[in-house]
Amino acid sequence: MLVNRRGFMSSMGAGTLATLLMPALGESFSAPRARVPWRAPRGKGLRPPLLTPLPASAVRPLGWLRAQLRIQADGLTGHLDEFWPDVAHSKWFGGDAEGWERAPYWLDGLIPLAWLLDDAALKEKATTRIEQILAGQREDGWYGPYVPPEQGASKQYDIWAFFLMNKVLVQYHELTGDGRALQAVLRCLKAMDKHLRRYPLFNWGKFRWFENLIAIYYAYRHTGEAWLLDLARLHHEQGFDYPSFYRQEDVTVPTPRRGLWKWTKHVVNTAMAVKSGALWWQLSGEPADRRFPAEMIALLDRYHGQVNGMFSGDECLAGKNPLQGTELCAVVEMMYSLEHLLSIFGEPAFADRLERIAFNALPATFSPDMWAHQYDQQVNQVQCTINEEHLWTTNGPESNIYGLEPNFGCCTANMHQGWPKFAAHLWMRTPDQGLAAVAYAPSAVSVQIKGTPVRVTLETDYPFRQQLSFIVESQEPVRFPLWLRIPAWADGAKVDAPKRASSPLPPGSFVKIEREWRGTTRLTLELPMRPRVERRYNDAVAIVRGPLVYSLLIGEEWRQVNQDKPHRQPPHADWEVRPTTPWNYALRVDAASPDRSLSFEERPVGSPPFSPQGAGVVAKAKGSLLPNWKLQHGWAGETPPSPVHSDQPLQEVTLIPYGCTNIRITEFPQLAE
Repeated sequence: MLVNRRGFMSSMGAGTLATLLMPALGESFSAPRARVPWRAPRGKGLRPPLLTPLPASAVRPLGWLRAQLRIQADGLTGHLDEFWPDVAHSKWFGGDAEGWERAPYWLDGLIPLAWLLDDAALKEKATTRIEQILAGQREDGWYGPYVPPEQGASKQYDIWAFFLMNKVLVQYHELTGDGRALQAVLRCLKAMDKHLRRYPLFNWGKFRWFENLIAIYYAYRHTGEAWLLDLARLHHEQGFDYPSFYRQEDVTVPTPRRGLWKWTKHVVNTAMAVKSGALWWQLSGEPADRRFPAEMIALLDRYHGQVNGMFSGDECLAGKNPLQGTELCAVVEMMYSLEHLLSIFGEPAFADRLERIAFNALPATFSPDMWAHQYDQQVNQVQCTINEEHLWTTNGPESNIYGLEPNFGCCTANMHQGWPKFAAHLWMRTPDQGLAAVAYAPSAVSVQIKGTPVRVTLETDYPFRQQLSFIVESQEPVRFPLWLRIPAWADGAKVDAPKRASSPLPPGSFVKIEREWRGTTRLTLELPMRPRVERRYNDAVAIVRGPLVYSLLIGEEWRQVNQDKPHRQPPHADWEVRPTTPWNYALRVDAASPDRSLSFEERPVGSPPFSPQGAGVVAKAKGSLLPNWKLQHGWAGETPPSPVHSDQPLQEVTLIPYGCTNIRITEFPQLAE
């Protein structure tokens, strides 16, 4: 049966909503489903999320996902505190280096990674750092790096960093049960409650006020103390009013190249704020707050959307041109926002968008070994160089090289949460004491359902394959529903399960398989991946199949740079990447029937899975070179408006998944017939 839809469209019709939301990706949103928590929260002032995320320790990554997380652990994430001063010597850990957001950012990804991999060394590393933070908390509740204004601080401390550390500590508490972590958060929140009545939120704290609601709500659900909800209201009162701003024209206007930096159009603030309405709705109950996240995404798609699932911002919102960049911090924060939206509202379209970003934008902005990253990625990115001619809105010349801390070090600290939090949110509990597979990657989850241990394993090479095999194991007979998400693009999806007739399933929904499970039961979900052509900037064409976007395979040369800068020894060095094969192709594709002009070949998923050599599927298309489409300002020139003509011969070109590329063309001019 299909899960009942309700509530989400109470103030607008389904047709209006489908038209409004996510036009760039051809997706639509539908109603969420109510959630009954397995353990009722203490207190009645909060609306519970609709689906319940599981602790990272309940999920075990398998297959390519485990390989990817292992690469991350063996790369910057597992070693950053060994050589990078802003973490290694952070004031959070008793040192004399940066004492603001960078150490908390790093821990925010390290902790779920350690528990997902069940890696003893990483767990010990994380626990040692948490012990240092707990030991540094003062009697007044403030964490070590903070100096109150009344105690002679040279400037007021922006407590945004404490929002981050509170998130870290509640995550640690959930994984370990260490009560000291929760008590530390409560003491810090008490200090904030007093502080904010005298020193209101400003700068980063003002624009990211909702981030502290995560820890506040967690503490409230564990204690039921009403003052915590008053503190949440105080944050809302002092925080930036995003809904009002999104009713103004300015947000629709791309920031001029080399233009004016604005708090309101900062791309990371924006990615974080996508979840602000949902978090606040849990307390306010206002329909407008519930609608705002979807409306915000729709507006960002319309004016700044990129085919990789993100919106541009280098560092401020920059329009739909595929040459403009998207900051890595925005990628991981948008994923985290979508994970919250998926939990709170239970809407499959949020998971569709999450996968589009996770399998495309996220891996594309790292070197395959995850020892280097970019600050900004481009959808049409044919070389990555130190470029004084750049046309970013507000970023600098090193923004899209691969390196240790290109442009600015925030992404060096914040990049670590993307893959681990995605893996931790693959499975969630459902309202009816069941289990939902909300996003797909090879994994296993172990939970107790009605007192019975249950393990569900997903064997798959998705997103490189369309078949997903689920193995449900129960030590004793137990009846519960298993929810499987059917993506909006999966026309003709079918599930093959014992005693269940196989029939096409509606895209953009959850299918619910409810039965008594005993012993071992196998079922298979088939998600047909038909190629699609999306129209983009200057009427260019982009090739999409399933959740994957496809880009031109370009030969590449890596050259080390910045050897004179500190801490730039390989493997954590800085690199320029230049093309060694032509990139300036126009494609001949049948937009109405893409199958006629595109072919796809499955290959073994390599290690690294997201690399030119490791791509698990490749596509073949026909294209011709455009000799007049050349480099300009150190980038690919503006995409020629389609249709285009070429006097060059038609030849076969190879496309690979966007996330497997380091340099690429993704939005192609279309050849005239």
